[in-house]
Amino acid sequence: MSSFQCPSCGKGGFKNDVAVARHMSQPRSGCSTWLQDLACFRPESDDSRMDSDDEPNISMDMDDGPNIPDIESGGFGDWDEMSRGSTGGSESQGMPTHNSEVIDSYPDCAQTYGKGYTFLDLFNSDNNSKHRAMNPYYPFSSRKDWEVGSWLLRSGLSMGKIDSFLSLEMIKTLPLSFLSAKELRSRAEMLPSGPRWMSQIIPTRFPTKLPVVLYWRDPLDCISSLLNHPAFHDQLDFTPRRVYTTAQRLCRVFSEWATGDDAWNMQSALPKGATLLGTILSSDKTNVSTMTGDRVAHPLLVSLANIRMSTRLKSSSNAFVLTALLPVPKFIYKKKRMRGVLEDRLIHECLDIVLRPLKVAAREGVMLSDPIGHSRYCFTPLASYIVDTPEAMMLAAVGGKTSPVTMAMYKQFGDSFRHEPRTRATTLSQLATARSKVDPDDIEAFFREAQKFRLNGVNTPFWLDWPLSDPSHFLTPEFLHLIHREFYDHDVKWLICAVGDTEIDFRFSVLQVITGFRHFHGGISKLKQVTGRAQRDIQRSIVAVSADAVPSTVMAAVRALMDFRYLVQSPVIDDIQLTRISTALEEFHANKDAIIDGGFRRGQRGGVIENWYIPKLELMQSIVPSIRNTGVSLQWTADTTEHAHITEIKDPARSSNNNNYDPQICRHLDRTDKCRRFDLAMSLLNNMADSKRQGSDDVGDVNDNVDLDADDDHDDGDVDFDADVDHDIPHLLAMNKYPGHSRPTTNYFEIAKVLQHREAGTVPVPLRSFVIERTAFHLAYDPSIRNISVDDAAIKFGLPDLRPAIADFLRREDTHGRDHIHTIGGARRAGPTTPLPFDKLQVWFKLRLQDTDFHDISIIRPAQTLNCAPPSDPWTSGRYDTAIINNEARCVWPTDGLHGHTIGQIRLLMRPVGKSGTNWSWKDRFLVYVHRFDIVPQSSGTNDREPSTQLHLLKRAKRSNGTRVGDIVPVTQLRALVNLVPRFGASADNRLTPYNSMEHASQFWLNKYWDKNSYFPLSM
Repeated sequence: MSSFQCPSCGKGGFKNDVAVARHMSQPRSGCSTWLQDLACFRPESDDSRMDSDDEPNISMDMDDGPNIPDIESGGFGDWDEMSRGSTGGSESQGMPTHNSEVIDSYPDCAQTYGKGYTFLDLFNSDNNSKHRAMNPYYPFSSRKDWEVGSWLLRSGLSMGKIDSFLSLEMIKTLPLSFLSAKELRSRAEMLPSGPRWMSQIIPTRFPTKLPVVLYWRDPLDCISSLLNHPAFHDQLDFTPRRVYTTAQRLCRVFSEWATGDDAWNMQSALPKGATLLGTILSSDKTNVSTMTGDRVAHPLLVSLANIRMSTRLKSSSNAFVLTALLPVPKFIYKKKRMRGVLEDRLIHECLDIVLRPLKVAAREGVMLSDPIGHSRYCFTPLASYIVDTPEAMMLAAVGGKTSPVTMAMYKQFGDSFRHEPRTRATTLSQLATARSKVDPDDIEAFFREAQKFRLNGVNTPFWLDWPLSDPSHFLTPEFLHLIHREFYDHDVKWLICAVGDTEIDFRFSVLQVITGFRHFHGGISKLKQVTGRAQRDIQRSIVAVSADAVPSTVMAAVRALMDFRYLVQSPVIDDIQLTRISTALEEFHANKDAIIDGGFRRGQRGGVIENWYIPKLELMQSIVPSIRNTGVSLQWTADTTEHAHITEIKDPARSSNNNNYDPQICRHLDRTDKCRRFDLAMSLLNNMADSKRQGSDDVGDVNDNVDLDADDDHDDGDVDFDADVDHDIPHLLAMNKYPGHSRPTTNYFEIAKVLQHREAGTVPVPLRSFVIERTAFHLAYDPSIRNISVDDAAIKFGLPDLRPAIADFLRREDTHGRDHIHTIGGARRAGPTTPLPFDKLQVWFKLRLQDTDFHDISIIRPAQTLNCAPPSDPWTSGRYDTAIINNEARCVWPTDGLHGHTIGQIRLLMRPVGKSGTNWSWKDRFLVYVHRFDIVPQSSGTNDREPSTQLHLLKRAKRSNGTRVGDIVPVTQLRALVNLVPRFGASADNRLTPYNSMEHASQFWLNKYWDKNSYFPLSM
C-alpha cells in the first residue's frame, strides 16, 4: 500500500491525505505556512504556466473531485484581475471596472523630453561613489556590517544603549566597522543624502520668549524625490481625464484627483506637453512631550496628488514627506488675541519662505525626472491642503466662527444650502480694502478693520502669489475631523441623550461578538481618548442599536447623516451617487429640528442648545462641489498624515535628549532617510546584478557577474548599473522588493490558484481553499471534529432534523444535478430515520471568507472569520454567525444586492465521510446547515425597509409547527459575512448577554452599516 508524503517537508509514511493534513496543520511541524509561502514566492514563470491552455496538473474524476469550480468553465473568473491585489499598477486602478466606461483624456499633455536621471543616477552622484566601486556598502565594510548598523540606527535606542550593546563580549567578536554609537552615526552621515535640511532665524517685529527658528528643506526637492522614487513607477497618474459611465457621456465618474475638474482646468492653463504635478500639503500641531511639558511641533508634510490614491493613503508607502518644522513661538504681547494674530502671520510668512520654490515652479515650470528616467516639464500648483477646521480657517485668513471655504458665518452654519464660495479673489479684494484704510504694521487697527470682513488679521496669505491655487478649492474636506469627529462630538451625544447612557451602554455590551471587530463590553458613553478607529467602530452599530428607543424623526436625521457619511467615503463616485449624497444631507436638515425639540442637543454642562452653530455641518455642504473639483474626498483624509506625525516627529523626539527637539528631529530624519535610500539602492543593484547574471547564464558566461550580497570586497566594474535601454527599467523596478513597503494580506484567491495547479499527490485533498465568483473560501486542514456520526452531530449542534435535511439535499442533487442552486425551505420530505450513504461527518467550527472590493475587483480585502461552534462555555447557546447566501443562479453578489440572495445563520459546517470501501461522489463536498431569516414586510414604501432607519427588519423563518426553517446547502453558496442586530424595542431585556442575544431575540435589524463594502449592495 502506497504511503502519503508531506508536500512541504517531504516527510513520508502517512496513512492517508487526512493524516498529511493533520501533520501540516500543526504549528510545530513548520509546514503550517506552506500555502502562503507558495503564493508569495511562486516564480513568475509559474504564472505563464498556469495561464496557459494546458490542462491542470491535478487530474481527478469530476465525481471524486473537490467542491471547487472548473477553471475552464469560468468559475474562477478573471484570475489576472482577481489575484492582482491592491498594489497593482494597471490603468484602471482605483476606478470602477465597468466595461462601458468612456474616458476623455486631456490631449497633448505630460510629454517626455529625452533622458533625465534615475534614482540610481542620483545615488551614484554622491562624493563617495568612487569608494562603492570597490565596496558597494561603503562606508560600511560589508552587507552584514550594514545590516547591523542599519538595525541599530532605526531601533530607536539611545546612544548610551547602543554603546552598551556594542560593548557586549559577543558583539565585540563581530567584524564591525564601528565601535560606538558616535562612530556609527558618523558613518551614517556619509551615506548618500536626499533633500537636505536647512535652518533660518526668522526676525520678528515683536519680541518672543525664544528666537524663532525655521527648519526646512526644499519642497521641490521633496517633490522630485517622490516623482523619481522607484516604488511609484507604476503608481503615477499624469493625464487629466473625464470619465463617464456610458458613451452618451451623461453620467460623470470621479475617483482620483486627475478625474476632477481642477486637474483638467489647471492643465488647460499650462503649455502644451507640460506635466501637471498636483502638490498636497498637510500641517497640524502635535504634542512632542509625553505626559508632562508643553512641547509642541508643527510639521509640514508634502506629497503628490499624482500618486494613486490607494498607494498614497498607505502609511507604509512613505508618500508624505516632512518638508518643514514650522515654528511655534510665544510672543510677548499684552493682548492674547493679538498674540494669536502674530502667530498666524508668522505661519504664513514661514509657509511663504518654504514654499517659494513650488510657487516658482508653478509659474515657470521646472524639468524633473520620473522613475523611468524620462525628463518632464513640470508645474506644481497646490491641489490640496489637508488640515483640520481651525487650521483651515487660519490658512484661509478668516477669523473664528467663519467658514474657510464659503461666505457663511456661524449663524448660518445650520442652513440647508451651500453659501457662496469664498474665492481667492474675494479674500484678496477684502484684504486690499483693509490695507487701503489701515497700515498692516499697526496690528490692532488692521485687525479691527479685517474683522469687518470676518478676516483674522493676516495681511499677506502664503497663497497670494501661487498660480492656479484657490483656498476654496485646495482646502479639501478632511474626513478624520469633518466626518468622524463630527459624528462622535454630535451624533453620538444626541443618541446617548435620547436613549440614555445606561440603556445604550447595555445594548452595545450585549451585541454578539464578531471575530476581528471591536466589541464595546462597557458601552460607549464613558469612553476616554476616543480614536478615529473607535469612532468608526461605533458607526457600525449605533443606528440599529438605537432604533425604537428614539423618536422616528430624530432617528431619520441621524440615519441620514450616517448615509451621507458612508456615501462620501466611497473611492468611486458618479453623478447618481452625488445626488444621493445631496439627498441624504437634505433629509438631515429636514428632520434636524426634532433633535432640538426633544432636548437632545446639549452642551458640556447639560444645558439644551437651541442653535446649529456647528462649523462641520456647514463644511458638509462643500463636499459635493469638492468631489467635482478634486476627485473623491476619501483621498484627503488625515489618517495617513496623522500617522506620519508618529514616524516623522514623535519617534525621533523620543530618541532625543528631550531638549531642543527640532534640530535633533531633523538629524534623526536625515539619518533615517539616508538609511532608507541606501536600502533601496542596494535592493535595486542586487536585482540588476541578478538580471545580468541570468542573462549571462543564458550565454554560458557567469564569470563576470558580481554578487552584491558577498561580504568580501570585489570589483563591480563589469556590471553596468545604468540601464541603457528604457524598456528594461520598468521591468527591473517591477521585480524589485522595496524595503518596508509591504504588509501583505493573506490572499486566498492566489492560494486557491496555486493549489488548483499543483500536481496530484503533492497537496492534501480535498482542497481547503477555493473560489466562487468574487468570494474565496478557506478551511483549516484539520477539522475541529475529525469524526462524528450524523445523529451525534444533530444532538451536539441542536439540529433534530439534520438527517432528513441531508436526505432531502441528496434527493435534490439526484433530481437537478450537482450544479443545482439550493434554496432554504420547502416541505421536509424525508423522515427522521431515512438511511444515508454515509455514517460519519467531519466538522469545522470556523470558515474564512474573503471577497474583493465592491468598486474595484482587483483589490483583495482581508478575510473574515465565520463561526459555527456548538454550545460551550460561555457560549451556552452556541456561536453561530450569519451570512449572505445565494439562492438564484442568475444573481451575483454584490452586483445584484439582496436580489437572488437570502440571509442565513450557519449552524453546522461539515464534510460527509463515506462508508469504508464504498466509492461515492460525496467524499469531497463541504456542506452547511443554515437557518433562514425572512424580511418583515413594511406597510410604508415598496423597498421593505423600516422608514426611519432604512434597514431591513428580519425574523426567523418558521414552519407551521413552530420549528425553525433550516436546510443543507453547499458551502459554495455562501457569499459574505453579514451582521444582524437584535431589535431591542423601547427597552432592552436585561436578561440578554453577548452570548445569547442572537438566540433569544425575535426580530433583527439587517445592519448595512457594519461594513462599508457591504453597505452599497445592501442599500440597493
